[in-house]
Amino acid sequence: MKVMIGGRELSWTDTEGEGLPLVLLHGYPLDSTSWSGQSLDLADVARVIAPDLAGFGGTALPDGPVTIDGYALDVLHLLDHLKVGQAVVCGVSMGGYVALALQRQFPVRVRGLVLVDTRAGADSADAKAGRDEAIELARTGGAAAIADKMLPRLLSPSAPAAQVSALRGVIVRQRVEGLVAAVAAMRDRPDATGGLAAIDVPTLIAHGLEDTLIPFSEAEILLAGIKGADLAKIAGAAHLPNLERPDAFNAALREFLKRFES
Repeated sequence: MKVMIGGRELSWTDTEGEGLPLVLLHGYPLDSTSWSGQSLDLADVARVIAPDLAGFGGTALPDGPVTIDGYALDVLHLLDHLKVGQAVVCGVSMGGYVALALQRQFPVRVRGLVLVDTRAGADSADAKAGRDEAIELARTGGAAAIADKMLPRLLSPSAPAAQVSALRGVIVRQRVEGLVAAVAAMRDRPDATGGLAAIDVPTLIAHGLEDTLIPFSEAEILLAGIKGADLAKIAGAAHLPNLERPDAFNAALREFLKRFES
């Protein structure tokens, strides 16, 4: 589905059900199709809405700089378009940064949070330097070079070859300008750690136990900072447990969504 928001196209998928609105925010360097296992499996318990963030999939980039707060504003505009007052917001990695930004800026619109293999802290100096290298790699080698560099850390070593190939296909179809803009947005994002204590909605922290991109210690920081947060450890998964272990991930998400049953 597509709609014009702020003079540009925004793309999303939507199960269009009557259940609890569940917004799924993809990570870098992916798009909304990375949530297909959740859109299909969870449609009986939620209205699953998965947007393409700016510059990914079918969503156009804005004229100005891209920021994590700007991604969150796009999600807000989509919720307004869909006449969704409140939603449970789930984000993986970069999508988790966006979920935290949405909750900070527009807390009345967030009914619950699911933070998957993400972190609250800003980039360190070394991490910022790594982002700059990733921008240069995207500009010189394109999406294929980003795929080659990132795939070994997105999935665990035991991931089936077909799964690796499918994920590579998602990455290589992304536009270079979208990749560059996203890396800059992540590099320049503010530290969200100080705002964790203000989060007062049900929250689930889910983390792949084989993640080397964002270690489990970051999940522990989120868990300690958000009062009453639940934890789901996903064994046999690296950075993308929703893709690599969808059955375990979906089971944890289903259990969490029971908290919103009236």
